[in-house]
Amino acid sequence: MTYYQKMTPEGYRKIEMEIARLKKDRPRRIKILQAARALGDLSENTEYTEAKRELGHLQSRLRYLNKQLNYAEIIKKTTDGKVDLGKIVTLEIGQEKETETYQIVGRMEADVTKGKLAFDSPLGQAIMKKTVNTTVEVIAPAGNYQVTIKAID
Repeated sequence: MTYYQKMTPEGYRKIEMEIARLKKDRPRRIKILQAARALGDLSENTEYTEAKRELGHLQSRLRYLNKQLNYAEIIKKTTDGKVDLGKIVTLEIGQEKETETYQIVGRMEADVTKGKLAFDSPLGQAIMKKTVNTTVEVIAPAGNYQVTIKAID
């Protein structure tokens, strides 16, 4: 069975842009490698070793990102009033009634510091497919807490 990575259209475009940037940088890295190789003895040539390692990292990252796109399932925003990928949710967290706003995204796009919450994180799992004014208990490694969904855009 093939597992597809769920992501938003924005996340897919971000990966495409990174691939384009890396492909644009590849010829420069190859020239650096060629110049370092021309310096002579490869056994003690740190410039060559470093250039080869950096080009290898670039190639590896390109393979990884291309695989992510090949196995991507782009999720379109729905209008059913339920928490789902691509939607922005405002949550009231815990007893302090502190509010936080997150966009629900795929695992590859997640970055809580930028307000992007993975749908399969403990908090994401707890609120998925729920509606406004629903209170759920989040079971997290650091301890359980209550969250109330205040808005879904």
